[in-house]
Amino acid sequence: MPYLYRAPGPQKNPVPKDARTTHSSGQSFEQLRQECVQKGILFEDADFPADSSSLFYSERPQIPFVWKRPGEIVENPEFILGGATRTDICQGELGDCWLLAAIASLTLNEKALVRVVPQDQSFGPGYAGIFHFQFWQHSEWLDVVIDDRLPTFRDRLIFLHSADHREFWSALLEKAYAKLSGSYEALKGGSAIEAMEDFTGGVAETFATKEAPENFYEILEKALKRGSLVGCSIDIRNATESEARTPFGLIKGHAYSVTGIDQVNYQGRNVELIRVRNPWGQVEWNGSWSDRMAFRDFKTHFDKVEICNLTPDALEEDAVHKWEVTVHQGSWVRGSTAGGCRNFLDTFWTNPQIKLSLIEKDEGQEDCTFLVALMQKDRRKLKRFGADMLTIGYAIYQSPRKDEHLNKDFFRYHASQARSKTFINLREVSDRFQLPPGEYILIPSTFEPHQEADFCLRIFTEKKIITQDMDGDVNIDLPEPPKPTPAGQETDEQLQFRALFEQVAGEDMEVTAEKLEYVLNAVLQKKKDVKFKKLSLISCKNIISLMDTSGNGKLEFAEFKVFWDKLQKWTNLFLQFDADKSGTMSSYELRTALKATGFQLSGHLLQLIVLRYTDENLQLGFDDFLNCLVRLENASRVFQALSTKNKEFIHLNINEFIKLTMNI
Repeated sequence: MPYLYRAPGPQKNPVPKDARTTHSSGQSFEQLRQECVQKGILFEDADFPADSSSLFYSERPQIPFVWKRPGEIVENPEFILGGATRTDICQGELGDCWLLAAIASLTLNEKALVRVVPQDQSFGPGYAGIFHFQFWQHSEWLDVVIDDRLPTFRDRLIFLHSADHREFWSALLEKAYAKLSGSYEALKGGSAIEAMEDFTGGVAETFATKEAPENFYEILEKALKRGSLVGCSIDIRNATESEARTPFGLIKGHAYSVTGIDQVNYQGRNVELIRVRNPWGQVEWNGSWSDRMAFRDFKTHFDKVEICNLTPDALEEDAVHKWEVTVHQGSWVRGSTAGGCRNFLDTFWTNPQIKLSLIEKDEGQEDCTFLVALMQKDRRKLKRFGADMLTIGYAIYQSPRKDEHLNKDFFRYHASQARSKTFINLREVSDRFQLPPGEYILIPSTFEPHQEADFCLRIFTEKKIITQDMDGDVNIDLPEPPKPTPAGQETDEQLQFRALFEQVAGEDMEVTAEKLEYVLNAVLQKKKDVKFKKLSLISCKNIISLMDTSGNGKLEFAEFKVFWDKLQKWTNLFLQFDADKSGTMSSYELRTALKATGFQLSGHLLQLIVLRYTDENLQLGFDDFLNCLVRLENASRVFQALSTKNKEFIHLNINEFIKLTMNI
């Protein structure tokens, strides 16, 4: 009888709750603050210490940094002075204008600002040198606690600061975001939309101004009215153009925030204007309309606009829609689920596969609207280890009528129904689609195979949708062991095999692990078409554990015969799925071979098997293949024996668990 293990399903309609505490102590901001107040001390954050490890990972400071608290820099410091506004954000000596542009946009949305910058903190009563900020990360809100020691030089803040030197909310926010990212240096370079999403949990859309729709002005106007965060930038053709100043006072390769849009009557005609803020607080547009610029000039001089929708409302319509959100967390792992894009047919099919069932059409339409946002996790935090943003994207295929992971042949003969506009090295790729009702398979991937990362896939739909992870189930379908042939009814071939067994086993007609080791190595090493090292004694004990029905630690003739037949079958499978006839099997060929032997495994189990049994080139010889199958079947047989009532679960105490693992 096959049995199923069902992985936890996707999260439906995640509602923002209290942010998760992230401090290593396990204590919340309020608990840490109260503890400091009671002890009469100022908080010092051991998770993000006031030393160079929190500043840089690839360079040394060119000037002597001194970490100081606001009260050591100015008299009577203020957390927020006269309200948090875009003028509170001035860039320091760090290339994080993208972050500053996002913070400037954040100040325009009071509700979003209060979520990121909690108002329960100040330098007044209850001050204990501790502050906290909340950021969205991969479908959950995190509460990030910091102390208020900030890097200075000659009593001036080195990095982000307010125009009023007594105000510190923006500098402390930057520090909290640096902690979230691993260091201040990790904040160098980026896209404003990344921070906008972390400030809101929203979803991003990107427009090229030269290819923007005709109603682009209305799209921006509506986005700003409903509180969306909007950023823009000018592309650079090479590194030498980075932060180069144009004759009109604009900076190339620099992140700006859009803070307003309006129309004025000028000489009897309406002129569309847009207000763009430079996080530097200086070097501004010097063309027509001064602080504001004409919208036609904006489209001429800026190349890209990024909108972070707080909810993915349909931009094309006036009505605000409530979208359902489904979240899938996954991983690309080298050798098992990192298959690369469709250009790499041999491995593309091994990527994670998500089934979408689009059920209800849009109102008055024939199609279903949905938005797919694919985000690679923690790449900024991994910068210190040499990790860059990977080039990512996704494709959507019409699903055949079967609930299983699609194989290579399917993609050989079927084209995608939709896909991301491009594969690109951004943290997130998102696009809107309209497809007829039906079932589809969504495949997120990196562009190149064998590239590893964790990802968060969000699917926004206007109507009801059902999703299923095609790699989440385990389905084991093993045949019942054959019954031994009664004495006197054996064929000539079986009699010859019995005579061979008698030579090996001796008078007691039983094979020990030592004898089995000798026989199997002697037989298998004669095979020229497989690469075989040597079976160990432990491997042979595992084989006996699988086949020994009497429990005496030896194989009797009937047990040995069953194993020998199984070995012949496994050998033939190995040769069949060694597609390139190399004498070894790749991790991708292993996946197909395991399914042929009755093991449909989840993506996570496949990852563990690849890590354990393949070499650095993702290859395994026959001895590793044999070991893998023996352990899998052993575990499955034990599970089947223990799962008496409910075939999907077993209940074990510690004694039973250890006994089970020792038998595997």
